Amino acid sequence: MPKIYDILIIGGGPAGLSAGLYASRSRLSVLVIEKGKFGGQATTTAELENYPGSIENCTGPALTERMKKQAEDFGTEFVKDEVQSVDFSGDIKVVNCLRETYQGKAVIIATGANPKPGGFKNEQNLRGKGVSYCAVCDADFFEGLDVAVVGGGDSAITEAIY
Repeated sequence: MPKIYDILIIGGGPAGLSAGLYASRSRLSVLVIEKGKFGGQATTTAELENYPGSIENCTGPALTERMKKQAEDFGTEFVKDEVQSVDFSGDIKVVNCLRETYQGKAVIIATGANPKPGGFKNEQNLRGKGVSYCAVCDADFFEGLDVAVVGGGDSAITEAIY
C-alpha cells in the first residue's frame, strides 16, 4: 500500500521549500516533488541581495541548499519527478508523475515562474552575468549603465520604466 502524505508539494523552489519546512515543523508528513533543480529559478541567481535573511555574498544555490537542508532536518522528503496530472476529486489527492504516483491529504502548488528567453546569441551563458529577467531585483547592479530591454507587452514596458 502506498504511503499517504499529509501534504504533497509540487515545486521545489523557495516557496515549496518554505512550505515543506513549515509543514514538517508542524509534524506533518511532507513530500516535495520537483522536476528540475531543487531551489528553482533561484539556483540561477549569482548574487542575492534582496531576499529576506540572505547574507552578504550569498548565491541562489547556497541559499536554496540551506533551505532544503533545513526542511530535510525536520523530516521533509524530496523526490525528483515530473507531475503529469493531479486528481483532486477525492479525500486523498493523487499526483501522477512520470516515475511514480503519490498520494496526499492536501496538495500545495508552488511551481514558480520561468522567464521567457529573448532568443539572442549566448543568452543562456550570460544569465547572471549581465542578462537579467527582473529589473526590480537586479537594477542596482546596472545603475549608471546603458541597458536594453528585450520583449514586448506590458511586462517589458514595466521593466523599462523601472
